Amino acid sequence: MVGIEDQRRPGGYAVQVLAVAACYYAAARLGLLCQLSVESAVVTPIWPPTGVAVAALLILGLRCWPGITIGAFFAVMSLTAPRLSVLGTLAAQTGAPVCAALLLRRARFHTDLGRLRDGVALVFLGALTAMLISSTVGVGLLVLMDMLDAGAFWPVWLAWWVGDAMGVLLVTPLLLMLHGARWPPALARWKEATALTVVACSLVPVAVYSSISLLFLVYPLLIWAAVRFQLVGSVLCALLASVLATVAATNGVGSFVGLNRIEVMAKLQAFNGAMALTALLLSALITEQRHTRRSVEKACQELVEVLEHLTAGEPPPPPPPRPPRDDVGGADGRPRPTGPV
Repeated sequence: MVGIEDQRRPGGYAVQVLAVAACYYAAARLGLLCQLSVESAVVTPIWPPTGVAVAALLILGLRCWPGITIGAFFAVMSLTAPRLSVLGTLAAQTGAPVCAALLLRRARFHTDLGRLRDGVALVFLGALTAMLISSTVGVGLLVLMDMLDAGAFWPVWLAWWVGDAMGVLLVTPLLLMLHGARWPPALARWKEATALTVVACSLVPVAVYSSISLLFLVYPLLIWAAVRFQLVGSVLCALLASVLATVAATNGVGSFVGLNRIEVMAKLQAFNGAMALTALLLSALITEQRHTRRSVEKACQELVEVLEHLTAGEPPPPPPPRPPRDDVGGADGRPRPTGPV
């Protein structure tokens, strides 16, 4: 396991914990800007702090979990008065991201999302499976404390679970991408990137706010972004479309006009989920294919050099040294610093 030196110092560890707590709380305040009511319970269609927590655990290591708890505490205290059920909520909000990080490490997840299996693991282990903990514990506590009717358990549970899962699917890849990005970025395709940005900023609002439901227009845009810019393009387009769709759903306008709260939540979460899956899995598949093609081209080039030496009667050159590979590294073979566990 590769660690970062200043993480082992008490001062550096405290700074990391406080930074994670601050980011979690800031993401919670952003998530609370858009709320929907489901069975007398107020839920958020996308809960960004969950994505922040999973990304922090993957990048900094499991030792930063107290920052998640601290951030969740202040986020919960900004919504409700202190009570015993808060402890259970904090345990659920901390346990779900920790479980996600453990499952992803067990699956040998690479933080650069350079393989299709990384995208599948993030979707089915980090988002859909691990987030069952927070939704089940959180809604169960509301029912046990008589703050929610037992008959409303499943609608609220589904909304809570999908909101947490969307946070992982949309926010975690973005943070992992920013962590592994090389700065400054290459300037080779700035014209196409600018064109994609202009089209996205023009097309997505029309698709979301049109009263004739043109949400399907977002998917060709996602495919373009994934094919040409892989994860960075698809995730940013998906995040833009998800934010605008969530705002439109909260206000009951555009594609969500004339629907009741349950129908609005169902349509919004179906759109966000399908869009996040398309962006994440398609970009991971394209990235993996490009890495495979580069590996094949490199192997062919080495084979040509060997044949040239053999034809000339010279001994073949020694094979180039292979870079070390880490279980939590990237597709290029370079270890990714993950911090001590």
